[in-house]
Amino acid sequence: MNQDFVAAAEMNVLSAGAIEPGLIAAVDAFRKDSGRAVRITWATTPAIRKRVGLGDAADVVIVPPAAVDDFAKDGKVAGQERVYVGRVGVGVTVREGAPVPDVSSVAALERALLDAESVVFNQASSGIYLEGLFRKMGIFERIQAKTTRYGNGPAMLEHLIKGKGREIGLGAIIEILLYSGKGLQLVGPLPPEIQYYTTYMAVPMTSALNADGAKAFMRYLATPAAKALFAAHGIS
Repeated sequence: MNQDFVAAAEMNVLSAGAIEPGLIAAVDAFRKDSGRAVRITWATTPAIRKRVGLGDAADVVIVPPAAVDDFAKDGKVAGQERVYVGRVGVGVTVREGAPVPDVSSVAALERALLDAESVVFNQASSGIYLEGLFRKMGIFERIQAKTTRYGNGPAMLEHLIKGKGREIGLGAIIEILLYSGKGLQLVGPLPPEIQYYTTYMAVPMTSALNADGAKAFMRYLATPAAKALFAAHGIS
């Protein structure tokens, strides 16, 4: 088969990493149903914004609605064709075997953060929210010196696994669950009154090299079968 045809036939998805398990399952099902090759590139939303702004192209991009709106204004995506993928909440995690803090209320979470030897979270959408939350709670300056930020969830979670003291991490619940039994345990979600959900939308890029593949994938993401796969992986 002509190599140029093979390259053109591959469909490229640029996606935020918080929905990884659900998207992998959906892409695998799409591959089987359509016979199309799909390659996923993972990045944080800020990194995707930078890449798209610099001219990087994919066939489909999956990011929060605000990023889709900005890309649409710049003519980077066909914003009217967006498909809802799902939303992911924020949870608290500690290393397996470490003391489990009480995070059942805002006051309890505050005590847990102040008592922790180290606080770890990311620089993505949820991390931006958490920094703002801690400032509103009046504790950001008190925990800033013991806070470590990472560019993505996996790096943050690996840091926690290698810790030895009373570290506490905050990140996407779905990413935390990927490490259950592998060194981390989910303590629980943020209290309802301060919970933060990051919503993700899929949208085709106007510079898509495989426009047909992008359209087929977008149609699949809108099906009940695809929604069920995301829901099965905690992405509602």
